[in-house]
Amino acid sequence: MLRRLFLFVSLFVVLAVTSSLAGRVTTSQQRQLPRGQIADLGRPTEKSDEVPVFDYEQYFPGQWHFEWRVPESPLGPGGTLTGTETFAGGEGDFFTSRTEVDGPAGSFTIDSVIAYQAENRTFARWERDSRGFEMLHAGPIGGDLGGFYTIHYETAPFTVGGQQVKLRYRTRLVSPVNYKIEARISVDGGPFLNFGSGWFQKDIPVETGR
Repeated sequence: MLRRLFLFVSLFVVLAVTSSLAGRVTTSQQRQLPRGQIADLGRPTEKSDEVPVFDYEQYFPGQWHFEWRVPESPLGPGGTLTGTETFAGGEGDFFTSRTEVDGPAGSFTIDSVIAYQAENRTFARWERDSRGFEMLHAGPIGGDLGGFYTIHYETAPFTVGGQQVKLRYRTRLVSPVNYKIEARISVDGGPFLNFGSGWFQKDIPVETGR
């Protein structure tokens, strides 16, 4: 009887301590999740409502981790690309980012200048790739009242290893902390073929409370 009582008391103490520690972690280390860009109209949305202009500085700045499986192409061997893209704040309509990538052929970096004209709902992005080429993307951004936005990019033709390449990207901003890039590639004027999909997830810093 005494032994059972001792075991019961011991279990109660362990559960109490565990619960207390869990509460401390929850209150002292919290992730401040970004809010979405859904229109707050104070009523149900209607078809005639205008889609809010996409807020670049609310969404992109910060570090994003990604994974992207690509086929073999003039850009490199097939395989999985992993790394980070860090978006910095900007001035006016212009922003920058730096991408650090590990892939089947080794590591490389991409430095980008991004122009976003909110009033025209258009993006342009110039990239300098450490593998020895540059590219320019441009295209519109569209959205809906649910807060989902999609950027449609297409590159100007550029040359890699003596071959002419064009890319088309569809960037789906599926949540405040996740987006997906669906890509297609054309080589030497051929048809656009699947170039894989990249998933990006935003790093959310842990805020330490008191």
